[in-house]
Amino acid sequence: MKRPTRKLGATGYVVSELGFGGWGLGGSQWRGVDDGAGREALREAVDQGITFFDTALAYGDGHSERLMGQVLKPEIHAGRVVVATKIPPLNEEWPGRAGARLADVFPAGISRRPRNNHSELGVEALPLQQLHVWHDAWLNDPEWEASHDTIVRLKREGKVLHWGISINDHAPETALRALEDAIFETAQVIYNIYDRSPERALFELARTKPLGVIVRVPFDEGALTGQIRSDTVFSRRRLARGILRPVTVAPRPSGGESPGAALDDQVETLPELALRFCLSSPRVATVIPGMRRAAHVRQNVAAATKGALPPGMLAKLEAHAWDKNWYSA
Repeated sequence: MKRPTRKLGATGYVVSELGFGGWGLGGSQWRGVDDGAGREALREAVDQGITFFDTALAYGDGHSERLMGQVLKPEIHAGRVVVATKIPPLNEEWPGRAGARLADVFPAGISRRPRNNHSELGVEALPLQQLHVWHDAWLNDPEWEASHDTIVRLKREGKVLHWGISINDHAPETALRALEDAIFETAQVIYNIYDRSPERALFELARTKPLGVIVRVPFDEGALTGQIRSDTVFSRRRLARGILRPVTVAPRPSGGESPGAALDDQVETLPELALRFCLSSPRVATVIPGMRRAAHVRQNVAAATKGALPPGMLAKLEAHAWDKNWYSA
């Protein structure tokens, strides 16, 4: 089955506009899933024509990568899908802090880290490798020149075919300078009905530079599925693991109606509204909702197939945007 596609910046890849987010396949964070269900979800995604898959070494200490590498092996080696992964920061701090030393995040010895990704995915060349955090303050670090040289060398040697940056949560302005560098061809960013911060400058950069914008968290970590509300209570264990902060699902400061009030005969569910909102921007190359089960894949495919939202619906949603960046610098 062939799905609608878009160009992924200047990478040369043409990928399905609906991608597959693999965080949940790691099993150790957020809401994991058993490997059997994860395998079924991946196979369903391939059957449904999804050609872009996103994972990371940090997702279950490589478990998400391994599962993708095993299930998607024929598609990867035949070039039918693109698998993007990420190098975690050495200090394991998310989001990246301006005050952190680059030597503690992405040192010049960064060349040793993609080897782990190669091993887990079972490939000799990584189609797309992303820095899992970033802050433009690191461009002024004396270590950056050596780290940058290593990034360029890995591409020249064919070990990493393309590089991108996974931008700090809710703070696209922290990566704009780095993304002007031609070595970085993609930007992964949070973008949804509530968080429209990429529209301020990142999308403008994507208009002037062929930048492949990968959208994550289209459902706002559950708030735009209807399953998580302002009165939802999470276990102490989940909060202690740093997956969520108490303010993550706080109600929008200005109050008002839920985006669900905009539903009509053209848009039937809140998740459909959220996904189609992201696909309505021509600056977006692909959207990667987390999909842990085959049913999730089918539901998201059905929503994405309906395409962009009508202009009138998009206008109604403008009032729901708000600044969600509660992280310290």
